[in-house]
Amino acid sequence: MKKIFATLVLSTLLLAGCGGQGATDGSSSNAGSGDAAKITAVGSTALQPLVDAAQENYTQEHPNVQISVQGGGSGTGLSQVSAGAVEIGNSDVFAEEKEGIDAEKLVDHKVAVVGFAPVVNKDTGVEDITKEQLVDIFTGKITNWKDVGGKDQEIAVINRANGSGTRASFEKWALEGAAPIDSQEQDSSGTVKKIVAETPGAISYLALSYIDDSLTALKIDGVQATAENIAENKWEIWSYEHMYTNGEPEGELADFLKYMTSEDIQGGVVKELGYLPITDMKIERDVEGNIK
Repeated sequence: MKKIFATLVLSTLLLAGCGGQGATDGSSSNAGSGDAAKITAVGSTALQPLVDAAQENYTQEHPNVQISVQGGGSGTGLSQVSAGAVEIGNSDVFAEEKEGIDAEKLVDHKVAVVGFAPVVNKDTGVEDITKEQLVDIFTGKITNWKDVGGKDQEIAVINRANGSGTRASFEKWALEGAAPIDSQEQDSSGTVKKIVAETPGAISYLALSYIDDSLTALKIDGVQATAENIAENKWEIWSYEHMYTNGEPEGELADFLKYMTSEDIQGGVVKELGYLPITDMKIERDVEGNIK
C-alpha cells in the first residue's frame, strides 16, 4: 500500500513538473514574439518595382515587419492613403495635381526620379520622331507609320487608364497637355509592355524601368531618354517618384521610408532598376513645372 501511495505521489509530482515546464516554455515564447508591423504601399506601377525590391531587402533585415506592395495607379494610391486605408500612397505626380486629394494632410517623401519614353513595336521601322509628330500620333492626326518614315502600317495607340500618374506625366511633358485619342487603355505598365511588344504598329509609353530589348524606345528630336539627359533636363519627360504618408510617419513606417533614401537603395537598387537617385539631379522641378 505504501508503495502504491509513493508511486502516485511521484507520478503527480512528475506530471506537475511537466506541466509547469510546458507553461514556462509557452509564456517565454509569447514574451519573445509579437505581432508583426504591417505596412501596405499602393499606387504607381512605375514605382512598384523599386518599392518591391526595397521591401524584400528591408524585411530580410527586419523580419518583424511585413510590407505589401500593390499597383493600381497613382490616383488610387493617393486616394487610399488620404482615406487612411493604407500607410503609403505611391505616386508619379504631386498630390496637388490630383483632383479631390487634400494634399495639405499628406507628407511627401521623394525617393527617386523616373524617366518615361514613348515605346513602339520593334517592327514599325521608326526610332526617332519629332515632338510635333509624337503629339500628332497620340491625337490621331497621324495614323500610319509611313508618314513618319516607317512601314506602311496602321498605328495602334495604347494608353494608360485615367488616374495613372504615368499617363498624367506623359501628357504633361510629352504631349504638352494635349488629350490623346480614345483608344485601348490599360491599368498596368507590365500589361502595356506586353501588348506593345506583341502588337504590330503599337505605340505607348513606359517608365524606363520597364523598357528592354522587346521594345523600341523612341528618340525625340534626336534626344534619347538616358539618365544623363534626364538629370540635366535635356529629356523633359520625367517625374519624381513620391511615397506619400497621411501625416508624419512613425516607428517602422518612418524607418522604412528612411531606408528608401539610404545609400543601399539610392546607390544600388535605384540605378539597377533604371531609376535616377534624387541626388543625381542637376535641377529641381516644382509642382508647376518651374525649374530651379
